[in-house]
Amino acid sequence: MTDIEIANDVKLNFIEDVAKKIGINDIDLYGKYKCKINSFKKLKDGKIILVTATSPTPYGEGKTTVAIGLLDALCKKVDAILALREPSLGPVFGVKGGACGGGRSQVVPMEDINLHFTGDFHAVTSANNLLCAAIDNEIKQGNKLHIKEVLFKRTLDINDRELKNIKLSSGRNESFNITAASEMMAILCMSHDMEDLKNRLNKIIIGIDEENKFVYAKELNVVGSLCVLLKDAIKPNLVQTLEHNPVIIHGGPFANIAHGCSSLISLNTCKSLCDYVVTEAGFGSDCGAIKYYDLLCRDNNLVPDVTVLVTSVRALKHSGLDNLTAHINILRKLNLNFLVCLNKFQDDTLEDINEIKNLCEKENIPFTMTTSYVDGGSGAEYLANKVIEMCNDKKVYKELYNLEDSIEIKISSIIKNIYGAKNINYSDKSKNMIKLIKDNNLSNLPICIAKTQYSISDDKEKLGNPTCFDVTVNKISVSNGAGFIVIYLNNILTMPGLCENANYKKIDYRDNRVIGLS
Repeated sequence: MTDIEIANDVKLNFIEDVAKKIGINDIDLYGKYKCKINSFKKLKDGKIILVTATSPTPYGEGKTTVAIGLLDALCKKVDAILALREPSLGPVFGVKGGACGGGRSQVVPMEDINLHFTGDFHAVTSANNLLCAAIDNEIKQGNKLHIKEVLFKRTLDINDRELKNIKLSSGRNESFNITAASEMMAILCMSHDMEDLKNRLNKIIIGIDEENKFVYAKELNVVGSLCVLLKDAIKPNLVQTLEHNPVIIHGGPFANIAHGCSSLISLNTCKSLCDYVVTEAGFGSDCGAIKYYDLLCRDNNLVPDVTVLVTSVRALKHSGLDNLTAHINILRKLNLNFLVCLNKFQDDTLEDINEIKNLCEKENIPFTMTTSYVDGGSGAEYLANKVIEMCNDKKVYKELYNLEDSIEIKISSIIKNIYGAKNINYSDKSKNMIKLIKDNNLSNLPICIAKTQYSISDDKEKLGNPTCFDVTVNKISVSNGAGFIVIYLNNILTMPGLCENANYKKIDYRDNRVIGLS
């Protein structure tokens, strides 16, 4: 059976019952099986389990499947909730597909989650583009703010390569971001509540004036309207696994470009309601995991008690066994309490499994396996036991740099100390932006690296554990509302294109059912 056939074959619990199970009564229903959480009482202070992975490959590592299986296994023993990001329509209709797990470890209703869900992505896109329209209206109506260069871009939640470079009717060259890579999405995910959201929206840098000073969104008198568009999107969404366990899905920033983690609101909601919170950070440890620790853990009481590094035989045959070593080294540099979990497939040989197990033993890293795809929660019980055990042996996370450090030192602390690059080359454009940031007194923000997810370097062809490589900082932008500086390495794109065999060719709607979605 396909993933969608398995999902459709399971009778779901009504979402009101799932909510009551974790002590939530104040909800807004979106049909029978999904809802918005309006309010809740803080009952607990749950431990956090972060799930990350080795470098992505075309064969999949199964990070989300393992995270869902781990939740289902934990719920047999303790109170647990899973916090996930919402899938973007770009990958759903592109190459990667949806993000609801697979096999017997899925979050449902998977069609809804992958396709529009509760409208959060649409709200983020609309708010983003209203701000863009307000910027151009300000310029059209006399430009009293003296904007000489616009820095805030339009967005769309579909892969569309023709939007990488466009010319507006005013003659200005422009480009779109995909919604999941936008600052507006990052702001939604970094906000604690509506008041914080409004403050962050006011801080958005929309352009540069004639005196080389940043111009902010608060000067357009548009933030009130943005809040109206985002008033429901800021509320976390509740759904369930195939085994009827609670999952909060909220926010959807890409991990290779943005910070790649579910919202602060969703994480804090989970921590308040259960003993164990499972969450995942997108792509490999060099992308989402570092950003989780470096961006979310500052002053937010969200440091994970244990981190799970997911890999598979198929992935390591593609990238090389030394890719696992590379990610072990990254997590070790962060001084973390972590283990390696092999997502086992039926065709994995004992020889291949032992090779991975032996590497972990050599590195003195705990090793486990799961069969969550085939067996659901029962296939992750050993992992759950190990995670509970390791949560009592928490290590202290050491921050990668001080916020007072220079921008160059902060960049180097990640690119050289964590990735292992030898040299960092800066384009003239990025050098000019660093100066502009310093002149506008915003140097104290943390760093978010935007790069390829397929390699620890900035070159997707450098698989495994590359060493002695150079990287190029191509451009820099300030996501001031989100609270970080984005460093774009090499030729990373914020608006992906579609490939020849894109998923949209396989998806259809027949006999009142969606088919081909995965």
